[in-house]
Amino acid sequence: MSYEDLPYDELRDKAFALAEKRHDVGFFYDLYRHTPAMTAMSSEGGSLGETSGSLIELVEGAREAFGSESVGDLEPLFVARFATYLREHGG
Repeated sequence: MSYEDLPYDELRDKAFALAEKRHDVGFFYDLYRHTPAMTAMSSEGGSLGETSGSLIELVEGAREAFGSESVGDLEPLFVARFATYLREHGG
């Protein structure tokens, strides 16, 4: 079974757990870069760099932002990104 065969939420959780373990804030930033939410945030003068909080808060926010009911048409993009991340970093 490949990563792409896993249910979306399970694949997301595996990738997030690995990124959290590795303290890989860049992984989450990369995800947000591909969303309309990031475009809206930057047009309002914000950025992830100005967002304060812990890695745990970042992961929890990302879980909400990237839930299967939230990503819509972008789901295939995130499935590919999560699977690639897990392969590259030994998930």
